[in-house]
Amino acid sequence: MYARERQRRILAQLETAGRVAVTGLAAEFEVTTETVRRDLDQLAGERRLVRVHGGAVPRATAETEPDLEVRRVTNVEVKRRIARAAVALLPEDPRAAVMLDAGSTVGELVPHLSGRRGPVITHAPAIAQAALVHTDLEVHLLPGRVRPTTQAAVGSATVDAIRALHPTLAVLGGNGIHASGVTTPDPEEAAVKAAMVAAAERRILLVDSAKAGVRHLVTFATAAEVDTLVTDDGLPAELAEQLKEAGMEVVLA
Repeated sequence: MYARERQRRILAQLETAGRVAVTGLAAEFEVTTETVRRDLDQLAGERRLVRVHGGAVPRATAETEPDLEVRRVTNVEVKRRIARAAVALLPEDPRAAVMLDAGSTVGELVPHLSGRRGPVITHAPAIAQAALVHTDLEVHLLPGRVRPTTQAAVGSATVDAIRALHPTLAVLGGNGIHASGVTTPDPEEAAVKAAMVAAAERRILLVDSAKAGVRHLVTFATAAEVDTLVTDDGLPAELAEQLKEAGMEVVLA
């Protein structure tokens, strides 16, 4: 099979599956993994896909940011499993302050806060509203301009408010994770997330494995700055080992 025929079939698979893996393509085409990597690199150079850890994703996956309503109905069961696994990482002291980032996976943790009595701090109005259902919680909504895509406050007022706080735990989401850090497409979102990372005593990241290997515009935390990643068992083993070597605990839900 000629290289261009392989590349056409790779692009066709991306359209239907949303992701391709080097090892799977090598087995399907009966070629070496080095050959597949060259094909992917060529297609990436032509801006027809984006290379990620172990394979590739369509450019739309890596470069666009779905809004919150879309993310709320995507991989719901996986996100709920991740949230349930994260419960064990909440501070033992029920009065300890917990800061929640915006995001659909972090939002799945809110029902599990029932019984806690400490401050819950967030820049996401929807998460604040959900937390108010649990009357023992002391809910703090951070100031700032609400960004429509994520329905979360961003800007200097948000960052300054976070810098004045010292929560025991920050629970973060992300749009992409790779060996060197966690990324998101928007610089203002990244600034808020980075401020949370700097303010908290401990930091946990809740992302599903579809984000693995995806690199967006802005890195808001290095792998060493996140204490624990909670994800699903689709996380590539090689990436899991790289994150552990950087000092990150990896919990598979």
